[in-house]
Amino acid sequence: MAELKKYSVLFICLGNICRSPAAQAVMQRLVDERGVTDRFFIDSAGIGGWHIGDLPDKRMRVHARPRGYELTHRARRVQYSDFEDFDLIVGMDATNVDDLHARAATIEQKDKVVMMGDYIRQYPNYDHVPDPYYEGSEGFELVLDLLEDACRNLLDSILQQNNIPQ
Repeated sequence: MAELKKYSVLFICLGNICRSPAAQAVMQRLVDERGVTDRFFIDSAGIGGWHIGDLPDKRMRVHARPRGYELTHRARRVQYSDFEDFDLIVGMDATNVDDLHARAATIEQKDKVVMMGDYIRQYPNYDHVPDPYYEGSEGFELVLDLLEDACRNLLDSILQQNNIPQ
């Protein structure tokens, strides 16, 4: 029996230590809960390379843990090959999306880039996922709330558009 191609999603934020590794963990849990783990590959990366090899920000790990997320991803910088390797590239804010569009070599690669804010439904005052790096606890909690909402809607969209059975 031939192995099914996995649908690959790459989450992007500025440094790959707060928003994108949290989105990766949230999405991974959702695909696990829906029984489609074998159909997905989820990863994250950063626009900049300041934190390459680092674990996610300790504050993000502390806030994620009570929700059942263990953030163990090691930060990496987005690579040009990611535009070929991933089916969907999700930026956390407009600046991330603009940076990704500037790096894309083709229209097809640009078309793979979407903004996470397009999938936020429960928080109508947010059109992006704000960077909590310079915020207090409430900033990290807000990011997790937004990501849980947006990832759920993003997964629904991917499953529907790609006819992936659950």
